This record gives sequence, structure tokens and C-alpha cells, in this order.
Amino acid sequence: MGIPEEKNCTVATQFILMGFTDGSKLQVIYFVLFLVIYVITLVGNLGMIILIRISSQLHTPMYFFLCNLSVVDICYSSVVTPKMLANFLAQSKAISYSGCLVQLYFFIIWLSTECLLLAVMAYDRYVAICKPLLYSAVMSHKVCVPLVASSYFTSFMSAMITACLISRLTYCGSNIINHFFCDTPPLLALSSSDSSIAENTISILAGFTSVSSLLIILFSYLYILGAILRIHSVEGRHKAFNTCASHLTAVTMFYGTLIFTYLRPNTSYSLGQDQVASVFYTVVIPMLNPLTYSLRNKEVKNALRRSLRRGSVLKENAFIKMTRK
Repeated sequence: MGIPEEKNCTVATQFILMGFTDGSKLQVIYFVLFLVIYVITLVGNLGMIILIRISSQLHTPMYFFLCNLSVVDICYSSVVTPKMLANFLAQSKAISYSGCLVQLYFFIIWLSTECLLLAVMAYDRYVAICKPLLYSAVMSHKVCVPLVASSYFTSFMSAMITACLISRLTYCGSNIINHFFCDTPPLLALSSSDSSIAENTISILAGFTSVSSLLIILFSYLYILGAILRIHSVEGRHKAFNTCASHLTAVTMFYGTLIFTYLRPNTSYSLGQDQVASVFYTVVIPMLNPLTYSLRNKEVKNALRRSLRRGSVLKENAFIKMTRK
């Protein structure tokens, strides 16, 4: 992607990510805080992936989607957090023009994929609760793999179009981004050329991904709610609700912050509030997702206990063999 050139224009070759604060003491505190969050994110999501892979009882469509969600959360957080951590300790908070586009590209990929995967998982819960007898046939491996693959492919295409549109804009004035990563709104705002076509196209792409995903989730849960209300026993209702409680929590956290960030009226815009919301969905939610699905899910907790017991037995056997030698 080349940098566009115009007459009498000194094209920006880098951007300055202002981040949160200039106070050196706060920078160190933020560094430690977000480093801890990032480590928990990596450990939690990698642990979830490994647990799903080694536990045969978790080899179901729901956990296949959850495994992919954990992969997305790792990638999603890793696009933003390492650069943010480096900027906390660096005097120069610059990011190159190409580096900014690359960060934007991958950020959109994983953001869009998370939206679509949450929609796929909502449909999975709908089939499990509303059509339990047909679940194995409807959510077969031949269906699950294309659903996940299409989520990735759609996101890759959307990110490619967005990055290409942004790369065609000219940046001649200020190169200061009042954010901690390269996001679409600040890059459109900084452009010194006409960004209306790019802005409208990007809005259509983002709107299609978010609105279609949200509609699938809303309709799935409307049908789920209807099915739960038709269950006569309290125990049956509780059991049905527990099967989708973790996913509903993840959806509420993710879409709540996205709506607050991108769908607020311009008159209520606040840089501080926008950054807090962005931190929540780019850094905090990838950490919370594995905790949400493990702490509120009996199957995951039971699989973890069995894996730990199996590991302790293997260690004891290995120790006995070593002592006999």
C-alpha cells in the first residue's frame, strides 16, 4: 500500500499515538496493569483451547465455536496490547504509516470475526434449546466448519476493503491520534482529503457485520426465551437458561461497549469515555471471556478437574517409576 501524494503536501509517514496520559508515574502503573491483563488473557484463552482439545467430552459444536472464539480473543488482544505496552515505556509513541494500516487491518479482522462468531454461537444455542432432537443433524461437523470459515472469510474481505480505502486517503496536517491504537474514526478524522466515500463505504460494511450479527443474536434469544417459558418445571427452565447464560453474558459485555463506542450521538462524544470503552472491548473482554465460560459452565469445570486429576496421576506414576529405578 503506497502513501498517496498531493501537490504542496508533506505526507505523513508516521502517526503519534497519544494513549491515555503523559504522567510518567501513571504510565508505569498502566504498564503493569495492562501487562497483567494481557498475561491473564493469553493464559486463560490458551488454557481454554488446550482443555477443549484434550477433553473428549468437550468435542461438541458449542466448544468448537468457543475454541475459535478463544483464538480470536488472543489475536484480537495481541493486535492492540503489545504496542500499547511499548508506548507506556517509550519516549516516542510513533507508529509508521504502514504499521498503522497493518494494525487497523488485523484489528478489523478480529473485531468482525468476534461479532460473527457470537452470532453463530447464538444460533447454536437456539438449535440446542429449541430443536434438541435435531441438534446433532443440524449442527454437524459439515455445518460448523463452513460457519466458522465464512466468519473468517467475511471479516478478511471487510478488513481488506477498509484498509484499502484508508490507504487512499491523504494525511497532510496533524499526525496525532488521540487514541492508543489505530482505529477507523480517528484516521478518517485526520485525513486532509475527501473521506466521504471511504466513510460511507466503511459504515456500510461495519453496519452490515454488526447489525446482521446482532439481529441473529436477538432473534435466536427471542426463540430461546419462548422455549424456556414453555417449560413447566423450574428445574427444566433453570437448566435451559444455564446452557446459554455464559454466551449471553459475553454478548452483553461485547455489544454493550461496541454500541456505547460507535453508536452514540456526536453531541455526547467524550474522548475519555471513548478510550475507557475501547479498552474494555479490546483488552478486558478477551480476558473475561474464558473466565465467563469456565466459571459459569459445569462441563468446563468438570473437564478441568478430570484433566488435573489425570495430570496428578501421571506425575505419581512417573515418580514411582523413577524411585523403582
